Amino acid sequence: MALTFYYGSGSPFAWKVWLALEHKGIAYDLKLLSFDKGDTKAPAFRAINPRGLVPTIVDDGFALWESGVILEYLEEKYPQKPLLPKETKARATVRRLATEINDYVKEASNALAELVLYGDKPATKEELADAHKKMLDALAPFEAAFVGPYLAGELSIADFTMFPFVRMLKRIEDRKPGQGLPDDRLPPKLRAWKGAIETLPYYEKTTPPHWKK
Repeated sequence: MALTFYYGSGSPFAWKVWLALEHKGIAYDLKLLSFDKGDTKAPAFRAINPRGLVPTIVDDGFALWESGVILEYLEEKYPQKPLLPKETKARATVRRLATEINDYVKEASNALAELVLYGDKPATKEELADAHKKMLDALAPFEAAFVGPYLAGELSIADFTMFPFVRMLKRIEDRKPGQGLPDDRLPPKLRAWKGAIETLPYYEKTTPPHWKK
């Protein structure tokens, strides 16, 4: 029985799970839910995940949500093409990076998106400059500690956790030119890293559908 993957277009948390499913070659049935239509709040979905959030998976009748936990579950049940190193300290480093991304990069990326895309009034130059600085400050430690070719060396859950938040910066720039952070403003190592992720064979498939329009 194929795993069922409940997804919402543009959710960075759902995107990282989709990247992992594709990387590992796990068979899945994609269920695209519409935020605008309230699909995640519908009783049928709430019966699966009472919090009404994506991503959610159902694997052989077992429902699971929270993206970080889903990645750990996939890593344990489907060990092919691992996204965690074998060595204990290296595994801890990848988990630390993923936690730091959720604590700092997510906050800065979401704040910029909220300011530019969802604010009640246009952002001022001062607000934009402050939001850009906070985003670049959040990325700076990852640039300084970059191992290559990916964040911690081999491709890992840290990369899939980081990428959607970094890719959002260009999405903001595409929609509001001059207000996001185009690739040429990213730190050089992370700019090359972003390009490497975008050459993965499943990148285009997993790009949020509404971003392609």
